[in-house]
Amino acid sequence: MDFPGLDVFTERRCRHFREEERSHRERINSLAKIVDLRSDTVTKPTLEMRAAMAAAEVGDDVYGEDPTVNLLERRAAEVFGREAALFVPTGTMGNQIAIRTLTQPGQEVIAESRAHILDFEMATTAVFSGCLIRAVRAEGGILTWKHIAQAITPYGAFRAATGLIEIENTANLAGGRVSDLQVLEEIVAGASSHKLPLHLDGARIFNAAVALGAGMKALTRGFDTVMFCLSKGLGAPVGSMLVGSAERMARARVFRKALGGGMRQAGVLAAAGLIALEEGPKRLQDDHANARLLAEALAHTEGVTIDLTSVETNIVIFRLTAGKGAAGLVTRLKARGVLAGAFGPDAIRLVTHRDVSRGDCIDAAEALTEEIEAGVKANSLR
Repeated sequence: MDFPGLDVFTERRCRHFREEERSHRERINSLAKIVDLRSDTVTKPTLEMRAAMAAAEVGDDVYGEDPTVNLLERRAAEVFGREAALFVPTGTMGNQIAIRTLTQPGQEVIAESRAHILDFEMATTAVFSGCLIRAVRAEGGILTWKHIAQAITPYGAFRAATGLIEIENTANLAGGRVSDLQVLEEIVAGASSHKLPLHLDGARIFNAAVALGAGMKALTRGFDTVMFCLSKGLGAPVGSMLVGSAERMARARVFRKALGGGMRQAGVLAAAGLIALEEGPKRLQDDHANARLLAEALAHTEGVTIDLTSVETNIVIFRLTAGKGAAGLVTRLKARGVLAGAFGPDAIRLVTHRDVSRGDCIDAAEALTEEIEAGVKANSLR
């Protein structure tokens, strides 16, 4: 038997239940807010980015026909005072394309011993460019010309010759420390005297610029290639940029294709990247202030070793004086809604970003302090 209006009634009830379910989820989410300090790569695109992505004019970027990608590349080149730029999916790809562009197989690449290209790029320098990384340990993770000069190997019959010098600014595993202008100028002059090319892994170079109060052109002057990430502190969902001369970027485009980095209608991503490039740097100082808040709270916490002078940007690295326990602390923090990263048995890294507020960092500092001090007390009772 048919009942008039049953379909309308059913739809209303379904809509009511959907609204109830959505409201319930929102209440649960508000009660279980996650403060994610694992990395500044975890940010979500803003509403402005989402709107720009939806409206982006696109074309096939492998053919060089995506107008939004082309605009992003022109703008990045302009900001850095270079002839050209290349949009790539990741910072790792940008770094490795630069190395391939600037070296020959069988050479060495000088880098600090905690460099991203050594620790987190899957030995691609060896596989793709046929080069060895010559790791140089530097105090505080900051290479100076004095460190580099001692590691340069000239062409000869017994050892691989130096083909490239790579600098990371900011230095990730050194706690986001910054190479200042004087240090960089000495490196540029020294490399020039040895006729060696320079690549800058500037994944967080905008953080360095804010910390130093320096312009991007001055901060990167003399480097043959510079890579920077749109998807870290600047807040884009995807993408990095490589900048350099027009000739080098033309070669880099070929190597991007070889690595599978041709992204076709990539304007939907570049649209978010343009907003990140223009708007992201304006609020990085907030991230730096929040990192300082966390660091100072940790400095007053029993069971922690931290060098406050190393906290110059948005990264905080501290150690547990027990010499172990990092993994357990990360697990306990997660249960309290704080996500952090363990780096070895006793080291923890925290990274501030746009999606964690001042209040979030205060809550995280409280959780960190309580969990670390509880761990110290538990160890003392054993």
